Amino acid sequence: MTARTARLLLALGAFVAGLVLFSAVIFIVTGRSPAPIAVSAVGGPFKLIDQNAKPITDQDFKGEPFLVFFGFTHCPDVCPTTLFEVSEIFRALGPDAKNLRAMFVTVDPERDTPAVLKDYLASFDPRIIGVTGDGAAIAAAEKSYRVYAKKVPTDGGGYTMDHTAIVYLMNKDGRFVAPFNMKRRPEEAAAELKRYL
Repeated sequence: MTARTARLLLALGAFVAGLVLFSAVIFIVTGRSPAPIAVSAVGGPFKLIDQNAKPITDQDFKGEPFLVFFGFTHCPDVCPTTLFEVSEIFRALGPDAKNLRAMFVTVDPERDTPAVLKDYLASFDPRIIGVTGDGAAIAAAEKSYRVYAKKVPTDGGGYTMDHTAIVYLMNKDGRFVAPFNMKRRPEEAAAELKRYL
């Protein structure tokens, strides 16, 4: 063994010993093992308005798993396709779907009023709830779900919205489980959701 290798092994051993000692001190002082480093959270408390112009918060979903999708009613393809797919999954769940809801959060509160959302969602499963709010409330929801949304001007003075197109699966406690895979047969997606009911 070379002198350099010996020094590296000695330094590595000292580092590991320091970690063990640090963990032991934490355990002795607190009576608990050190907590693992938390992964950045997705989701959290929100206060918005549903398509019936009634307040809705994260507490309204406690006790049941739910899906969350951010989009907007003027979306030409991704949003209606995703909402159709969610509707098909609910259909495939049959009676079990009564214990599950989905939340469609607009990224375009300027145009997506409760009345507009209600009219738009009439084409999809009734367990999909449309939500909106003022700019600050929507921005807070986007931030807590790590959603990117940006207004993009179009020809003629209008605009569209560029946004994250992920469906989030939240458990009964309102905690993020994983991005929900929509690229499969509705029966397969329904089978996965049944595990969280």
